[in-house]
Amino acid sequence: MTDVRTQSAEAKKLNEDCALISALLGGTKAMRAAGKAYLPQWPGEADDSYKMRLSVATLFPAYARTIDVLSAKPFSKPVTLGEDVPEQLKPWLQDVDLSGRNLHSFLSEVAQEALGYGFSGILVDYPPTVDEEGRALYPTKAAELTAGVRPYFVQIHPQNILGWLPKNATSAEGLTQLRLLESVSVPDGDFDTIEIEQVRVLGRGTWQVWREAGTNDKKAWQLHAHGRTSMETIPFAPVYGKRLGYMQATPPLLELAYNNVEHWQSNSDQQNILHIARVPILFAKMLGEGNTITVGTGSAVKAESPDGDLKFVEHGGKAIDAGRLSILDLEDRMRQAGAELLVIKPGNVTESQTLADNEQGACALQKIASNIEDSADMALQFMAQWVHESEGGHVTLFKDFGAASLAEASAELLFKSAASGKISGETYFNELKRRGMISPDLDWETEQERILSSVGV
Repeated sequence: MTDVRTQSAEAKKLNEDCALISALLGGTKAMRAAGKAYLPQWPGEADDSYKMRLSVATLFPAYARTIDVLSAKPFSKPVTLGEDVPEQLKPWLQDVDLSGRNLHSFLSEVAQEALGYGFSGILVDYPPTVDEEGRALYPTKAAELTAGVRPYFVQIHPQNILGWLPKNATSAEGLTQLRLLESVSVPDGDFDTIEIEQVRVLGRGTWQVWREAGTNDKKAWQLHAHGRTSMETIPFAPVYGKRLGYMQATPPLLELAYNNVEHWQSNSDQQNILHIARVPILFAKMLGEGNTITVGTGSAVKAESPDGDLKFVEHGGKAIDAGRLSILDLEDRMRQAGAELLVIKPGNVTESQTLADNEQGACALQKIASNIEDSADMALQFMAQWVHESEGGHVTLFKDFGAASLAEASAELLFKSAASGKISGETYFNELKRRGMISPDLDWETEQERILSSVGV
């Protein structure tokens, strides 16, 4: 029988790639700390040599940079609130998590997590209004509002999910239980605090907090606090990067992550061979047993045999060049893997077909943005339910970025259409700006004035 802290098989499956992703997103320091997990020690390689090779290895942060760039695209314009968002909720969205983040910033970080790890979550929590005995902590509703008691969002990392019930739940029926691992600060004497683990168990209309207690050799997880809520559902909205099923997902750029690890290993080999190649080996032949070799100006070496020889032997360099080309090829593959999330309707063979299909087509990143919208709408609905509003409303993310990946395919067609008079110069200008080919800060009127002034009109 598993205890409350044990991670379920389903949660382990959700988290099976998290260690790899955390190391890549943690940069060089985290990859070095992972040691042999991602930089193997070769057969016959001495421990000291491996430690030295690991200590100088540096990570090319392709995965982290790609996640940063792609996750920022849906948030290059402010999140738009629908007219159906209740007025009561709008001020709360300016500090949606009670830690200073507004809805735009909060969803931006959730998107980054979902794109990087494949999954994130939004828990809509509410501070306790009664104690464990059921007595009200605030005498009136006005006192609650004055104290700032209201629903708020909590970002849930996939590694903090220990399990859920039912195991084969669907979004329609929802969950009956959700276990979350938390870290909380508790007093440690008069002047300090320490971080301890606790497990929160959410049910429909119930909550529990479990903490480890007892001596070091006889510790056990015990119920620390519990209570009831007014929610008959568990207010948790899953956010998917690449959805495999309800509460199951995988990083959409997992292959890029593997390529980044390969680059880390290959780059380490390249650094090692460069070090060897830059230090030439002094080769001596038939100088005599008693000959002491001194290298430097003002010194000489005497050979006892006419066939004696003394010279530096240097690396030929062919392996170095092959390694460099392999690394460059890896970098190209990583760039391609990131760009594929922006490709709309792969398989179109003509420009006209691509443009015609744009309306119903969507790139992978646009679909992820739509998933985030759905999860945000679900979270708003939970927030509304906490305060007895019937409707939470909807939000809209910027999704008109997929066309940027069609720049090479459509730029020539646009130019030909403008040159033949089929579209106006202003339309051509706006289409280039929409595709990100020219600065979004430029405007048509100013650009016309510059064109006219340059030709002396």
